[in-house]
Amino acid sequence: MQGGESVSEIASLPIPPYLAEAYRLQGITGLYPPQEECVRAGLFSGKNLLVSIPTASGKTLIAEMAMHHHVARGGKCLYIVPLKALASEKYAEFSGKRVKVGISTGDYDRREAYLARNDIIIATSEKVDSLTRNNTPWLSEITLLVVDEVHLLDSENRGATLEMVITKLRSRNPSMQLIGLSATIGNPKTLAGWLDAVPVTSSWRPVELREGVYYRGAIRFADGEREVAGVSKFDDLNLCLDTVAEGGQCLVFVSSRRNAEAFAKRAAGALKRTSPALTAAARELGQLAETEMERSLAACVERGAAFHHAGLRREQRKIVEAGFRSGEIKCIASTPTLAAGLNLPARRVIIRDYLRYKTGEGMAPIPVREYHQMAGRAGRPRLDPYGEAVLIAKDRDAVQDLTCAYIEAPPEEVHSQCGSPTALCTHILSLVATGFAGTRGQIMGFLDRTYYVHENRDRRGLGPVVDRALAFLEKAEMVVQLGDAVSATELGTLVSRLYLDPRGADTITACFAEVETYTEMGLLHLLCSTPDMPTLYLRQADLPVLERYLYEHEDAVWLTLPSFADEECEGFFRALKTALVLNDWASEVGEAMICERFGVNPGDIYSLVESVQWLVHAASRLSARFAPHLAGPVRDMEVRVRSGVKAELLPLVALRGIGRVRARRLFNNGILGPDMIREAGIDHVASIIGRGIAEQVFAQLGRAPAPQAGDDGQADLGQFGGPG
Repeated sequence: MQGGESVSEIASLPIPPYLAEAYRLQGITGLYPPQEECVRAGLFSGKNLLVSIPTASGKTLIAEMAMHHHVARGGKCLYIVPLKALASEKYAEFSGKRVKVGISTGDYDRREAYLARNDIIIATSEKVDSLTRNNTPWLSEITLLVVDEVHLLDSENRGATLEMVITKLRSRNPSMQLIGLSATIGNPKTLAGWLDAVPVTSSWRPVELREGVYYRGAIRFADGEREVAGVSKFDDLNLCLDTVAEGGQCLVFVSSRRNAEAFAKRAAGALKRTSPALTAAARELGQLAETEMERSLAACVERGAAFHHAGLRREQRKIVEAGFRSGEIKCIASTPTLAAGLNLPARRVIIRDYLRYKTGEGMAPIPVREYHQMAGRAGRPRLDPYGEAVLIAKDRDAVQDLTCAYIEAPPEEVHSQCGSPTALCTHILSLVATGFAGTRGQIMGFLDRTYYVHENRDRRGLGPVVDRALAFLEKAEMVVQLGDAVSATELGTLVSRLYLDPRGADTITACFAEVETYTEMGLLHLLCSTPDMPTLYLRQADLPVLERYLYEHEDAVWLTLPSFADEECEGFFRALKTALVLNDWASEVGEAMICERFGVNPGDIYSLVESVQWLVHAASRLSARFAPHLAGPVRDMEVRVRSGVKAELLPLVALRGIGRVRARRLFNNGILGPDMIREAGIDHVASIIGRGIAEQVFAQLGRAPAPQAGDDGQADLGQFGGPG
């Protein structure tokens, strides 16, 4: 559609009638101005688009219309998201509209051929990267690539992976359409130039956003002040109660979990709401609660307030989110995890803490982009007449400072992270192992197509980095160089397919070569010491406990404590603390006990278990090839850490429906494995684990049980959720 042709009515667009009807049933019959601009810019004619428009301005609808347009013409679409939670949200949003939708966020060494049956596939950038490393055939069939939160190219941790994924897919599928979505890009023209895309930028929002700074009883907006009643001595609570009093809801962003919990308790005490829905939600949360933090959440929700952070279980977060969407929960205090993509708008967003602890720097201001992500949550379309984003000033001078630093400031520019030596080492191995490049010249030629070279207009800075990466990979026996030619070894190919950082893989294989005796803590601490494993922070009280453990169990830990460099020692002890948490989990220590012992939350345990599962699996594959004497116990630990059981329960958790709780019940009743289940008979087994599960188990015993675990129907870690 070109020129002055009307595109405001959805019914006039080249999308399938069933999709237009689905939108009509949702009350969506026309386009917002930024959506119209995307149509005019070539959304339905295959043009690449970089869409940088505010939150709630309809970015997802733009992508969905384009995807259905492709599917109707026999195409296949890939939708990349940064977080697993966002993948689940998009999966639910895209499903049920006559196209096949698939989601993939899990194992990093599978091709997942079943995904090829879907029309729309949702995945994280890391998962797509792993699919390219495993030469997944259906990737060559992608006709439309949508990159949600494309500004995360700038992320120190994940940006290089996203950039390489985009570059690989564009190289593989040169005719593929690409749509990048973001609310916060400071240099859209530069990024659009790399993507060969038409930049579509707008400040239009469906709900007016008013941004201001609160100080001493009033919010200072650009067009005047608004008084806020001082019913409490706390500024943040006054702002929250003011919104609730006029029928709105409130999101309060703070810097830490502890602050989120403290605010929610204060808000609950002031709100004192009651309703059958809140009582039911609180009861459900109470049934899940095993720690004091979880019991506090249930108590807060019963009075209409909540907190939300990565320490909560998946079910708890879902209950809180559902209560807020229904309007029953009036305020949520959250760490920035909530602003990272989940669709939970509110009448007023309060950014209370604009300083955050940063390792090596102390308290540092949050980025402007992060402020915009939070502020963009203000204003619920079709529910709020306006939205307000409010910063809280500590003194009079801060009012103007915050206005200049955040409200009037554009978001930061998006810069490539591919110049990082550690990131390039990983991706160079991937390029060689998957056949994208077979010579140093081809590696440099591929990198010429990256955002790094486009942005810097020069690749000379990458040459020395590439040479250092190749030298490391050759020393680690992952590649072989003969002149300009580069090829991957068996180890290098396996490391790439397992989606391991080559530095971590080198640490694992080198340690395996020296270790003669297997120990659980030796393996777990080794894996927690690799770059791929997130580790827990050290509390002041942790170090004496960890030092005592190391003194008493020195032979159980394979790695040696560094004798210098405080940073290396801290890393060693953080890995040790993390390994102890995982060892407790795999030894059937209760979640509440683990949380109390190490100062963590249930969601933290789940995140660690999820991360280490992949690493133990990778270690199992490496040990099978390069350390056969360790292969058996490492393979057992893979199941133990997934299920949270001691080794004695492995025969039982191999049965579907039997997780750590039911397996322990059976074992304590003298039933140690499948043969003893048969001997005991269904009636006796049913008296221990319930008739329905017993019938499922006996139905399996006619064939070899598959080694699955966690499908227990019980409230254990398999049901929790991490940050992504």
